[in-house]
Amino acid sequence: MRISGLLFLALLLPVLAGCASPTPYAPLSDRFGYKDSSIESNRFRVSFSGNSSTDRETVETYLLYRAAELTLEKGAAYFLVVERDVEKTDRYLNYSYEPFGYAGYGYYGYHGGYYFRHRVYAGPDESVPITRYEAIAEIIVGGPGLSDNKADLYMAKEVIENLGPKIVRPKS
Repeated sequence: MRISGLLFLALLLPVLAGCASPTPYAPLSDRFGYKDSSIESNRFRVSFSGNSSTDRETVETYLLYRAAELTLEKGAAYFLVVERDVEKTDRYLNYSYEPFGYAGYGYYGYHGGYYFRHRVYAGPDESVPITRYEAIAEIIVGGPGLSDNKADLYMAKEVIENLGPKIVRPKS
């Protein structure tokens, strides 16, 4: 008897989803979290990478929050987003499941009976997409006169106040 890979995944995904939680707001660790680097004295590259349980909106929110934190750390009040992008990475899991194995001879002799097993199968009908997002921005920190285009200019304290309730930090 063979259960299709899609049925197996339908049964397995809720279990896996319960184990995986969205990436919390924290410095980069194991490929996930925020990082920033200095380009010039007042110009920085900021990024946030989420796992497959972290949606795009959360990744972008965490990026803006980190940009605001960095701005305040550098003693500035405003930051200007010069360049911004969100990268989407898809990978595909291909599974099939055979619930029962069979008896046979092994290193220690004959082994009878049935046992459970599964295997990875690269069948085209049985793939499930897994999506991850990474938001990247280049910012300039400084005062209110950074830009005439107010759409790209953010007041760091207001960003912290407004986005703060949406930030989920790691459990201690």
